[in-house]
Amino acid sequence: MTDNQTPQQMRVIGKEPAAAGVVAVTLADPDGAALPNWEPGAHLDLVLGDITRQYSLCGDPADGSSLTVAVLREPNGRGGSAFVHDKLEVGDLIGVGGPRNNFALTAAPSYLFVGGGIGITPLLPMLRRVDEGGLPWRLLYGGRTRASMAFADDLTAAYPDRVDLRPQDEYGILDLVSALDAAPPGTAVYCCGPEPLLQAIESACRDRDHVTLHVERFAPKQIDAREDGAFEVELSSSGAVVEVGASESVLDALLRSGVAVDFSCREGTCGTCEVAVLAGRPDHRDSVLTEDEQAANDAMMICVSRSCTPKLVLDL
Repeated sequence: MTDNQTPQQMRVIGKEPAAAGVVAVTLADPDGAALPNWEPGAHLDLVLGDITRQYSLCGDPADGSSLTVAVLREPNGRGGSAFVHDKLEVGDLIGVGGPRNNFALTAAPSYLFVGGGIGITPLLPMLRRVDEGGLPWRLLYGGRTRASMAFADDLTAAYPDRVDLRPQDEYGILDLVSALDAAPPGTAVYCCGPEPLLQAIESACRDRDHVTLHVERFAPKQIDAREDGAFEVELSSSGAVVEVGASESVLDALLRSGVAVDFSCREGTCGTCEVAVLAGRPDHRDSVLTEDEQAANDAMMICVSRSCTPKLVLDL
């Protein structure tokens, strides 16, 4: 979270188990004020001690009085989930940024939702919205075990004919090919989950023109940075030129030069640091922009993306 971006203070009004290793956290304004509007696919930035982490909203967008996220304990994580599970208590005040939405629900004649583990969270408001609109949809939901799959019982109770629960210890890996082949033409596919699932569904959708894939990553892509070189960034508002070293990000170079820019995750997953590109060709390394958006080369995430040209001109 940047120094010039003040997070809103919210109070924890609920914290309860949602599955083995998952807690649902509900937040509200401490004075009872209405909360910001949001749409399915949005996430929050939670300030957890001295770190900021992003979590998808999984409640009801029509509820202006509270916001809910679900957090999986990550044994090998960087401290965010441990803070939520072990330190965060009902009644606590925490800083909250957003909501922001890099995974917006688009109009389509039908939908296939594919969730892996905690990746179910951004899909919950989506499928509710689609169901309320009377559109056809299905959910393919996988996890390590049935007990680890958050909100599984609620989903099967509410939508018994539309939800396919596939715990891995009972069914093996998700049968993406069958689900995609059964999807009607024009189906929008929304998928969130661990990287192997996202890579598998991206591969499966490349040869299936009857569906349109939308994915959200909650972990950064792995990039080989061994051959990175230096380049220049020009600020369009002033003409100032900042050199970006081979071992630093555009974001760090700008901050080093005293340029105030918004940022949060520093790993290309939240979209906070998006900046318009006016000239030059970015080397896209984010997990936010779609392939088509990256190909347009008119925006970049300055916390991870670099340059394919000696200079980039940014709208700063």
